[in-house]
Amino acid sequence: MSEPLPVVMENSIQIAWDYLERTADLGDPSVASKVLLESVEKLVRRGERRVLMLSNTAIRDYKKFCADRSLELVT
Repeated sequence: MSEPLPVVMENSIQIAWDYLERTADLGDPSVASKVLLESVEKLVRRGERRVLMLSNTAIRDYKKFCADRSLELVT
């Protein structure tokens, strides 16, 4: 039996958050939470329900967001 959608989303975000925290990539918690939630929500709306796929994609999206933001500050 599959978990309810809010639980899937919460678990995915928590996994991503824990990973980013352990690797010291978390940065501003309010920004991180917004980016992670938007990433997970986008995939869920497309039908994705695999927790690790959601969390790994959220991590990738957050790292890309941070890299893009760093480039904006440089230019």
